[in-house]
Amino acid sequence: MREGRSAVVIFLGPPGAGKGTQAERLAREHDLVKISTGDILRDHVARGTELGERVRPILDAGQLVPDDILIALIRDRLSSMERVRVIFDGFPRTVAQARALDVLLEELAAPIVGVPLLEVPDEELIRRIVERGQASGRSDDNEHVARERQRVYREQTQPLIDYYGGRVRRVDGIGVLDDVYGRIVASVQ
Repeated sequence: MREGRSAVVIFLGPPGAGKGTQAERLAREHDLVKISTGDILRDHVARGTELGERVRPILDAGQLVPDDILIALIRDRLSSMERVRVIFDGFPRTVAQARALDVLLEELAAPIVGVPLLEVPDEELIRRIVERGQASGRSDDNEHVARERQRVYREQTQPLIDYYGGRVRRVDGIGVLDDVYGRIVASVQ
């Protein structure tokens, strides 16, 4: 990833795999902006905005927010940047979202430089999500919603691996944070 040039990294992996933690570090150390649609949406819910009220029941049920809402959020965020240097955490989640993102990135002349796929066994993912919910108080981080998110991920997001094809780099998401981070950095170089 050359500093100063537009660059896009797309983190793939199920909820609880550690994308957010690792994306924050990668962003900090490589002059990138981390974009998490989940964070943006939860902020709207917390502030009680019109969008927040619209998506609250969707998030609470562990379902995916409609594409038109997410694409509009992403377009707004990227269009305001002088240079598009971003890491997407949790977006795109479907092939339709990926296609819409490709169109937007082409318009903005921002190439995808890496697609790391964090892999973690399901039971470890559930454990991590439940612990995160207990620590943070997030109402959507409970075992029932976590299992639903895993099902939705496998059903709707898994096809992205095929869509991105040879750009996907599988990364073992188990181990010490620094070791996992090293594997991620190697996957996007």
